[in-house]
Amino acid sequence: MEQQELSVEKKEKNIPKKKIRTGHLAWDKLDNTANLFPVIANEDMSNVYRISVTLTEDIDRVLLQEALNRILPQFLVFRMRLKVGFFWYYFEENTKPAPIVCEEYSYPGAYINKSKNNQYMFRVTYYRNRINLEVFHALTDGAGGITFLKELVYQYLRLKYPELLEVVKDKISSGIFLDQEDSYVKNFKKGHAKVYNTERALRFKGEKLPKGEIGVIHGYMPVDQLKAASKKYGVTINQYLVGVFVYAVYREYLKGLPSKYPICCCVPVNLRPYYDSHTMKNFFAMVSAVFKPVNDDYTLEEVIKLVSDNLKEQITPENLNNIMSYNVSNEQNWILRAIPLVVKNIAMKHVYGMSTRATSTTITNIGNIDIKDPYKKYIENFYVILSMSKGQNMKAGICSYNGILTFTFSTSLINTTIQKRFFQIIAKDEVDVGIETNGAYYE
Repeated sequence: MEQQELSVEKKEKNIPKKKIRTGHLAWDKLDNTANLFPVIANEDMSNVYRISVTLTEDIDRVLLQEALNRILPQFLVFRMRLKVGFFWYYFEENTKPAPIVCEEYSYPGAYINKSKNNQYMFRVTYYRNRINLEVFHALTDGAGGITFLKELVYQYLRLKYPELLEVVKDKISSGIFLDQEDSYVKNFKKGHAKVYNTERALRFKGEKLPKGEIGVIHGYMPVDQLKAASKKYGVTINQYLVGVFVYAVYREYLKGLPSKYPICCCVPVNLRPYYDSHTMKNFFAMVSAVFKPVNDDYTLEEVIKLVSDNLKEQITPENLNNIMSYNVSNEQNWILRAIPLVVKNIAMKHVYGMSTRATSTTITNIGNIDIKDPYKKYIENFYVILSMSKGQNMKAGICSYNGILTFTFSTSLINTTIQKRFFQIIAKDEVDVGIETNGAYYE
């Protein structure tokens, strides 16, 4: 089954515009993670991720715009624009009308030109029955993004199906947290060791798709079957999926041969559960699943065990705190803080360039998406797509909804043998896999 991700650009007209009222302009610092994104973002490396939801009926553009207009005033984190200070970038409240909702006109994760987007750092598009939220990572991570998207969908469905108002009275869901604290700074503890691996990692190379295009492959799999498959190896679903991916790379890209460069898969970890945080800002840490094939002919079982053991060692409260403290300590160094932004930018680009050499890819799992009962019958599924970054020509996003896990590959490469091997391995473990792609491979 194929589904076109790219649709024809439409002229924007008849869009209601409403200026957001505010007593005074709020401002805020960027969180520790966010500080890097404005420095490295450009047309080729957008640092924009997409979370999409598919509904049971085609989208009404006018109602979706009205839904966005209604909920945006409640989310100050999304109602910010980026400003340049002398020492740091900072956020200032944006009082311009909400971004214009339009039919999808670009490939997923395209650069957000703020001057053409009312200075907002997110956009909302649609295609047929799908709503796309695309977010510049400086605003928030996947946890913040999914909170915003869920409220947008709830509001849209209440507008389209007024009978829902008889069941649901909330303007914004009761129990939702709109916390804007910088949880990195709040939970920072002095004392840490160097935490990042600097060994040069394997990079996936090959013929690329035309500039600006991105290939997308979704794999839909029942969660209960994945649990059974993972249990056979004594690992979690996430460890299983990362392990199978690494093995697919080992077999298809390295042809089962030793390599002087390890396969290094970055795995973002949501820190909120570890610190009882509900922040809408970024709050995650990066760990790495590293597999260096020094011998011939590793089995799938061996690779999954090595990868899972590697992740278990790193995903502990002590190590995650160490990673966070290491990152925040650099930001709080008074000597570094006193350096002008123009100089900081040069240094940060250099450090980032060096760090990218130690990463092959990123796999992020935003977890199970829980939808309130009155809305469930209108929603089919969710998925998340990551944009490309320096040295990473293939990434993957994972989420689950209503008993189905969606594993989504995004890539700038034409060759799809790694993706095919990945899903073939899972299918052999008695997991039903449904595949869906965009049109990038067939043009």
